[in-house]
Amino acid sequence: MANANATATPARRKIAIVGAGWAGMAAALAVAQAGHEAIVLEAAHAIGGRARALFDPKNTDTPLDNGQHILIGAYSECLRLMRLVGVAPESALLRLPLALRFADGGGLQLPDLPPPWDALAGIATARGWRWRDKWALLRLASAWQRSGFACAPDATVAQLCARLPARLVEDFIAPLCVSALNTPLHEASGAVFLRVLHDSLFSGRGGSHLLLPRTDLGSLFPAPAAHWLRAHGGALHTGRRVQRLAREDGSGEREGAPAGWLLDGERFDAVVLATSAGAAARLLGCAADTAPGAERPALHAWATCAQALRHTAIATVYAQCAQPDRLPAAIGAVRRKARGAAAQGVLPQPLLALRSSATQPAQFVFDRGALGGPPGLLAFVVSAADTLAGTRAQIEQQVLAQAHAQLAHLLPGPLHAVQTVVEKRATFACTPALQRPPAYILPGLWACGDYVAGPYPATLEGAVRSGTAAGQQAAEWLAQR
Repeated sequence: MANANATATPARRKIAIVGAGWAGMAAALAVAQAGHEAIVLEAAHAIGGRARALFDPKNTDTPLDNGQHILIGAYSECLRLMRLVGVAPESALLRLPLALRFADGGGLQLPDLPPPWDALAGIATARGWRWRDKWALLRLASAWQRSGFACAPDATVAQLCARLPARLVEDFIAPLCVSALNTPLHEASGAVFLRVLHDSLFSGRGGSHLLLPRTDLGSLFPAPAAHWLRAHGGALHTGRRVQRLAREDGSGEREGAPAGWLLDGERFDAVVLATSAGAAARLLGCAADTAPGAERPALHAWATCAQALRHTAIATVYAQCAQPDRLPAAIGAVRRKARGAAAQGVLPQPLLALRSSATQPAQFVFDRGALGGPPGLLAFVVSAADTLAGTRAQIEQQVLAQAHAQLAHLLPGPLHAVQTVVEKRATFACTPALQRPPAYILPGLWACGDYVAGPYPATLEGAVRSGTAAGQQAAEWLAQR
């Protein structure tokens, strides 16, 4: 006879995840791993959110992305989830020591050494910097380390680096800040910037390495995650826009289960909102209209905090280099040897920094040919693009002129624009002492995303960590009911 006191298997509950971006898929995986039924509802017909593949119906063999993303070696949760769903980071990502090199050869490149020796050696051997400039950066970095990489909550990155020479700020701090926080250094949070530096430079050997996708962003995680989810009893519904969120009638237990939530009338035991901040705020405002009086303040407070976030844009200009096969043989041989025989790049490195200004707005260029894409295809990234005056076409023309001014000596032929993508609400502005909405909203209701309260700016790692945590918390909460 079975022992009546044996631990019972937790009941399988139905949890909705609204949104199939990186955070939403991470939440769904956590829910499924806990033994519950994860139902993902995505308004769009493509998954991946703000880090997804774009398919041109005229050229389905070469998907682009809605933005060019960089991962780093310290992104432990991204790498764990990729492996979980069957993606091998070793082949899907090109790993390179951190480098902020310009087309003229100047800038910083760290050697593959354990910290802090990689940073020390990289600064000491940086090209185009005077020794007194290098010494100033080393002194400041040492001061940050002694302070535990902490600063006043209201400090900006510009204030943290006010004593650095202008050349170092322009060539190192500014591009690093805008790439990590997507916020100009005079507005960017110094505390978050220091946290990013600490966790990348001091997380262990390889933590600061750049991980550049060799495939489109959909194939990197969202699509394999969807396949894994379905294989483990979950479901993903695209083209399903949730219009209404409401608390289930009644405040007590119903058939042994706690009162749940209704999405367009369908009942779920718990809900994780993995949408944009604005979409989540809209649903919570709707829920507050019919929620019990005691729950309305929390719903309104969360929505108000989310709506107060200021968002910033990122533009990506894809341009094709004419006659990429005409790269001088000697140069081409050197580059292929450095990157591998299969590389088809036209730039000396897969990623180069660009000197940016109001009229030359791109901060980085990626050689997609060196990353497995079509030879000669380049991706120019304009972070904080909302600060620019001009239309999409004007930004495109400015970037092409910038490429001609800074890269012409490296390219075998002229460039022409292929596609320009502008994500108007790509990230939130990561400003000092920013109040971000919490993950927990009410019993049975959570939010996740790169904008939810956490230590990191709007990054893929921040998104998936938030999603995993929300999925795990929902499962744990149900286990206690």
